[in-house]
Formats: sequence, C-alpha cells, structure tokens
Amino acid sequence: MTRAQLSGFLTVSGLKTAATRHLCPANPAVRRLGGSVFFFLLLLPGISRGAGYSQMAGLVDLRSTFSDGDYSIGTLAKMAGDNGFGLVFINDHDREAMEYGLPPLRNVLGKRVEMNSINREGAGKYLAAIARARKDHPGMLIIPGSECAPFYYWTGSYFGRDLTAHEPERRILTIGMEKPEDYRDLPVLHNSPYLAVPALLLAVLVFGFSIRLLRRGSGYRPTGLLLLALAPCLLLAADADPFRKSPFDQYHGPQGIAPYQFLVNYVASKGGLTFWNYPETHSGVRRLGPIRVDTPPYPEALEEAKNYTGFAAVYGDNITATAPGNVWDRVLNEYCEGRRARPVWGIATADYHGPADGRLGDFPTVFLVRKRTVAGVLEAMRKGRMYAEGVAYPQFISLDEFSVSGSSGGAAAVSGDSVRLEGRTLVRIRLSEKAPSGSVATVRLIKGGKIIKTFRGKLPLDINYDDELTGRGLTYYRMDMSGPARIISNPIFVENAGSR
Repeated sequence: MTRAQLSGFLTVSGLKTAATRHLCPANPAVRRLGGSVFFFLLLLPGISRGAGYSQMAGLVDLRSTFSDGDYSIGTLAKMAGDNGFGLVFINDHDREAMEYGLPPLRNVLGKRVEMNSINREGAGKYLAAIARARKDHPGMLIIPGSECAPFYYWTGSYFGRDLTAHEPERRILTIGMEKPEDYRDLPVLHNSPYLAVPALLLAVLVFGFSIRLLRRGSGYRPTGLLLLALAPCLLLAADADPFRKSPFDQYHGPQGIAPYQFLVNYVASKGGLTFWNYPETHSGVRRLGPIRVDTPPYPEALEEAKNYTGFAAVYGDNITATAPGNVWDRVLNEYCEGRRARPVWGIATADYHGPADGRLGDFPTVFLVRKRTVAGVLEAMRKGRMYAEGVAYPQFISLDEFSVSGSSGGAAAVSGDSVRLEGRTLVRIRLSEKAPSGSVATVRLIKGGKIIKTFRGKLPLDINYDDELTGRGLTYYRMDMSGPARIISNPIFVENAGSR
C-alpha cells in the first residue's frame, strides 16, 4: 500500500464513524495498522486533508556555538536528522551584551560585558556556516534566524549594591533573514562598535600631546590649543554613540512596547518573521553576579505589540496565554473584530542549547507544506499552517487532521485558512500516536475563545463535530489536546455567510 493509498484509507475510515457530535471509537483496522505504520510518521511527511498539504516536523529555536549553544550548526543538523526531523531553525543571539556607565559620559566611562553572538562573531560568518551545513546535510532544511533582546533599562546603583537590569530577557525570535546586513543593522541595544576604550585612550593621547606642544613655545601654541579642544570633542562624540542601531538607551527608564515594536517593524521590512519567545518565563528574575536581572512574565506584550507573526505557545514552562479566553484569544478576537491587521500564530520553541535542556525533539512544530523547501516552510509559517507540540521524545502525537467545512461537504479549511460558510459547520479532528499505546487524551474544541465541546478517549481519536454558525462577522475554531502530550493548533477563521 502506498503512502497516498494509506492516507486515503485513513480518511475514508474516519468518515465511516458513527453520527457527529460525539467521540467516535477508532476503526479496528486502523488500530492494527498503526503498530507498523505510525512509528514512521515523524520520519516521513504525513498527508493532511485539504489542498494537498503534507506534514513536516521541525525544531525552532536551536542555539549553536555562535552564541551560547554546545554544538555547531552542522552538528545540530545531524542530530536533528538522526532524531527523524527534516527541518531546523537556528536562532542564535544576535547581540548578547550589557553595559553600564557613569554620568556625565555614560557611554565612555563605563563597562560592557559581551558574550558570543552572531554580530560579535560576524553575521557573514554565521550565514556562511548555515550555507556549509546546508551543503553537508542536503536532506535537512536549515533556516537562519536570531534571538533578540532589543531593550533593557537600569535602576539602582552599582555602589549601592542594588543595580538592576529590567527586561533584559524579553526575547523575540527573528526568522528567515538571509543577508548579513539584516543582522548587523538590527535595532537592539549595543549593536554597534564599542568606542569607549579607544576614544578614551585617544583623548588622553591628544590631551597629553597638546600640553607638550603648549610647553614647547609660542610657535606650537595654535596647534596645541586646537588639539586641547579636540580631546573633549572626541569624548563627546564617542558618548553620543554615533553608530548605534537602536534609538533607545538603557538609562531613561521603561519605554513600553516601543523598542520591541521598532524591532518587529524592522524585521518585517526585511521580509523576516517575528515571534515572542517564552512570554511566561519563570527564570527571568534572579541575581547575576553583582547585579540583579528582573524580567517577569510578559504575556501582555502579545496585546500591546502589533504586526508580529506569532509567539511561543508551547515550550518548557507552564503556559496560561493559550488558555481559552486568555491573552491569545483576546488577540484573535481583536483580529476578527477588525482591530488588528493580522492574526497571531502559535509555535513550539525548543530553547535548545545542549543536553541540559532535555531531548532534541521535545518541542516540535509541525508545518503543513505544499513544497518541502525553505520557501514552502516560511509560507506555512507566515500563514499559520502549523501546530505546536510538547512531548517526551521519541514519543510523537500526530494531529492528522484539523479542518472545518460546510456540514453538507465541500472543500475543508485547515489551520491558518479563512472560509465563508453558511448554516452549519463540520469540524474534524484526527489524532494518532507514532507508537500506539492507547494513551488517554483530552481534546478541547474552542470557538471564539470559548470551549464548545470537550472530548476524552484513547488514541487514536476520530472526532466529527457538527456546529451551528450564529451571529455576524468572523469567528474562529482552534483545538488543544492534553494527556500524553500537549498540542495547540492554530485557528481556522470562519465568516458566517448567512448573517448578511
């Protein structure tokens, strides 16, 4: 049996279930077949119902030795391939630095501490390493990106031992930029040459030389006076940080969403995508050497920012933003009401640096692609055709289908799609395990931010749910699953064509 025939068999068997509006037991033939087939679903592209999409599992937010990761880009690609993935996103830090200075010349009389990063090592070298890894691992799609911390601000005093950096771990992932200058010009703090030490040394040398000329006599006096005036000018020029990329600094208190929106707009202008990373982090408040860092959870940023692509909906922390009626649903409803120009999509992020972060494969994002290419994946990511999963690798739960169609048939819409329907809708959800074990899963179907039905049963599951469209305008369906794994789908938007 070919894979296409198998897909057709599974789809047909799913449609032969009992009446809608209740959970249907799995077809016994599918259960018997699962033991020999589903083991390979992670390794091979699954077939998804609707428009000829195939599933492709990838890992977002991997760090290499270009920043704070344990492995090279090539090694990460090999490891991911060995674990059954055909797609990785490298998101090294673009600039990892903090700086504190003393007034009145804060950018000269200070200290910068900087870690490895894309721009410290060289954006050209970073993209060249991506290109080499692509050549060495032709079966692997490798998509470049970065993790940005655009802004932080200081309170307290170093001498008072209460110096605190606020919001240094409010992170945004950038994805898909392929030019070195796009990274070099990112509007993040300290993304510029550090001029303090050379400017200070040059000013001291100029000052000393001017004093020497003045002492040698009147013939050198004009030159000595000119150089004497030049020394403070050098310091003032360096303190102005003329090469900085960000219009913000760390000394004027909180700036709200502005520094982050500035970054989002910049990346969009370069054709890249942006995702808020771990917005409910629980490790952002701690002591770091002689200073404190204070980054409390920031799910409110999802509502405050505009025109970003999405956010980490599944990762290694407890997450509430995706709970029905919470921040994500409020943002999606803003889009439905016309108060937001674009929807917000959810992904899973691995935050993988090395073995200390668990298994490479615990947090896959699964894309519905037409073509298994970088462009095909980025198109799916931009349009929300994907779902996020948190699982204990090598376990894998496949969302074989999540679709909405008219109850009388017709083309089915999948995650990220918008469709006009009238009267009643049919929502289909199919879930299976890579290695069937009969695990019990709980599935919630959410419409417009409210749970409309909860299903519970052993995997694999076939769910057909008939629903009535009421009200006017746009709404959406999404689903989540808990149990042996955590799955978050992206929404399918439905306009009630009968309300006009």
